[in-house]
Amino acid sequence: MNSLKQAEKPWKQALYIYVNQYNQNRVDYSSGLKEQIVADLNFLVERGERQFRLQSWYAQREATPLKSETRARLLRILRETEEDVVADVRLHSVFYYDKRGMTHREDTVFKERLTLIRDGDAWLIVGIERLQDERHPLQRADVPAAGADVAGREPSTPFMNGRVYAAGSSPRSGRYEREAAAAYADRWWDSGNPEFEEFDVDCTNYISQCLFAGKAPIHYTGKRETGWWYKGYVNQREWWSYSWAVSNSFAHYLNASTSGLRAERVERPEQLMLGDVIVYDWDGDGAFQHSTIVTAFDAGGMPLVNAHTVSSRHRYWDYRDSYAWNDNTEYRFYHIPDYF
Repeated sequence: MNSLKQAEKPWKQALYIYVNQYNQNRVDYSSGLKEQIVADLNFLVERGERQFRLQSWYAQREATPLKSETRARLLRILRETEEDVVADVRLHSVFYYDKRGMTHREDTVFKERLTLIRDGDAWLIVGIERLQDERHPLQRADVPAAGADVAGREPSTPFMNGRVYAAGSSPRSGRYEREAAAAYADRWWDSGNPEFEEFDVDCTNYISQCLFAGKAPIHYTGKRETGWWYKGYVNQREWWSYSWAVSNSFAHYLNASTSGLRAERVERPEQLMLGDVIVYDWDGDGAFQHSTIVTAFDAGGMPLVNAHTVSSRHRYWDYRDSYAWNDNTEYRFYHIPDYF
C-alpha cells in the first residue's frame, strides 16, 4: 500500500500513480501500463534496461516475484507553483518472492527528488533524481580531517574501552558473535544509531558498527590511515580511521590485517556465514565503492545482505537490481573468523 493518498492537490495524484506503477513493475515486467506518468526519457531507458536484466536474473535464481508494497512519504517540497513542483520523496519498498516453496521478504528504502509539471488538467513527472546512489562511494577527501571542529555537535562518548581493544598492534582476542552482528544490522538497517556519526554515504560506517556489535576488537592506532577504530566526538572533535567508514580502505584493511579484526578472502558467496562481509567494485577497476553484511540466507543457501546508503534488509547479495550494477562489477567475499 502507498501512504500517499489521493490528496487535495492534483499533482499528488501523479505521485500516487508513480508508486503504483513502481509496484507493478517489480512483479510483472511485461504488463502494459495503463497511464504513462513519467516523461523523463533517461529514467525510462535506464529502467527498461534494468527490467530486462532482472527478468533473467530471477530465472537464474529460481525466484518468482509475488508482490510489491511501497509506502511513500513526502519529505519536503522545494518548489510549488501552479505549473510545476519539485519534491523529495522517501519510498520504502517491501518485495516478496518465492523460492523453492519459501516466501522471502526484502526491504529497501530510497529517496528521490521528483520534478512535476502541469500538462493540461494532468501532471507529468519530468525529472527523477536518486538522492542516494550506491555507485558513488565515500572518499577519504569526504571525511573531515581528524581533530576538525564540528559546529553544533554535542560530544558523544568514545567507543573505546578495555573490554574491546588494546592500544597499539595487539587487540585482545575473543569470539565473534555472528548473531549479535546480524541482529544489530537488522535493528539499524533503515536508520542511524545516534551514538555514531552518520554519513551521506554510510554503507561502510554501518558495516563497521555491525562488526563491532559482534565483538570485533577495535584496533586503535590514533592514525586515520592505519588500524580499524572509532573514537567518536571528543570536545567537538571527531576521530575514526578511514577503514571504519571508507569501503576501499576497509577492503584494504581486511586484506592486510593479521590481528584483531581480520578476514579470510573466499572465492564463492556460498562459503560465507552470518556476519561475513561483501565489498563491491562496480567498475572492475580495483577500487571498492560499497559494503554489505550477510544477515540471512535464501532457500538455496545464498547470502542475503543488509546495507546503508540505499538502506536494504535481506537483499540478494549480487545487487543486480541496483542501478550501480553493470557487467564489469566485481565482488570480494570476506569470511570473518570465529575467534580473534
